[in-house]
Amino acid sequence: MEARLLDILVCPLCKGPLEYDKKAQELICKPDRLAYPIRDGIPIMWADEARKVEPT
Repeated sequence: MEARLLDILVCPLCKGPLEYDKKAQELICKPDRLAYPIRDGIPIMWADEARKVEPT
């Protein structure tokens, strides 16, 4: 993931910042508890494609 891309991407639901999980290849929105997958270097920013994240 390019750092420039991470700076401009936000959660499509709440417009909040996303955290990059390099190991899982996901962008995580902590407020919405969703993890958006990255496939072939392309973030999939659809809520119906996101995985629910359990609270920590």
